[in-house]
Parts: sequence; C-alpha cells; structure tokens
Amino acid sequence: MLLRGLTWLVLFQLLGTAINHLFLPVLPGPIVGLLLLLVYLISRGQVGEPLSLAASSLLRYLPLLLVPPAVGVMVYAKDIAADFWAIVGALVLSLVLSMAFAGVLMQRMVKRHAHRGDRP
Repeated sequence: MLLRGLTWLVLFQLLGTAINHLFLPVLPGPIVGLLLLLVYLISRGQVGEPLSLAASSLLRYLPLLLVPPAVGVMVYAKDIAADFWAIVGALVLSLVLSMAFAGVLMQRMVKRHAHRGDRP
C-alpha cells in the first residue's frame, strides 16, 4: 500500500515536471505536480488509503527538509545582515497581504456557507 501511494506522489511530480518543461516554465515542476494532485483530490472528494499512508510516512521526515535552509542562513549570515531591512520589509508586506487575503476569503466562505444553510 505504501508503495502504491509513493508511486502516485512520484507520478504527479513527474507529470508536473513534464508540464513545466513543455508548457509552463514559470512554475517549478513539483509545484505544478502538487497543484495537479490538489485538483485530483478535490475532484475525487477523498484521500485514498495508499496516498494517506504515504503522506503520513513522509511527514515524519519533514523536519529534515529544514536543515539545508538553516545551514544557508548560517553560511550567508553576513549577506542577510546587509539586507536585513529589505528582508524584514518583504516579510511584513507578505504577512499583511496574506492576512488580508485570508480575511477576505474567510468572509466570502462564511457568507457562502450561510447562504447554503438557508436552503432546505
């Protein structure tokens, strides 16, 4: 079962990479694959047992993915310190924009849910 789930994940990544090379060079292939997987799961309406098992197995190793960025921060600490205020400004701006987007999206979802709740 685990092998079947991992096969699905690799298949979507390869499909995303193929679409990236053929049609959409702006987005990375794994991101396109994740979007395709999201569309597939939304259209299916549920996550199958093999995919759920594979995802939960890979989730245990997620902290290992944080090691290379941490090393990069240590190696390039001087460059990061030189551009500190630009980095802080970009982070604050992205935080404000994402919070505003999340707020507007939540309001629309609440209105939609309330509208659907009125129907019998």
